Amino acid sequence: QVQLVESGGGLVQAGGSLRLSCAASGRTFSNHAMGWFRQAPGKGREFVAAINWSSGGTDYADSVKGRFTISKDNAKNTLYLQMNSLKPEDTAVYYCNGDLAGRRAGEFWGQGTQVTVSS
Repeated sequence: QVQLVESGGGLVQAGGSLRLSCAASGRTFSNHAMGWFRQAPGKGREFVAAINWSSGGTDYADSVKGRFTISKDNAKNTLYLQMNSLKPEDTAVYYCNGDLAGRRAGEFWGQGTQVTVSS
C-alpha cells in the first residue's frame, strides 16, 4: 500500500523559510513525477511544483518560481520543498502527490501539512 507522509509545516513570519518533506513508502516513483499542491482556506487545490523522479526535471507555478525549490533523495525515497521568502498568501495546507502527469495530480496523496505565514 502506497503511503505519502508529509512533515515540516508550521508557523513562520513573512520573509522566513520552511522545508517540507514527503516520505514515500510502498513503491518507488522512479518512472514518474512527484510534486506538491496546496489549498488555501476557501479556495481549490492548486499546483505548486513537480519533479521528474528519473530525470530530475522540475516545474513550478509562477507564484512560487524563484522562491521555492523542489528536490528529492532517491535513496530515502523522499521529496522536499524548500520554501524561502514566504508570503502571507502562501498560507495553505500543502499536499504531497505522486504520479503527476504534467501539472495534473496523480492518484496518490499525503495527509497534508499546514503552513501559516504571518504578516
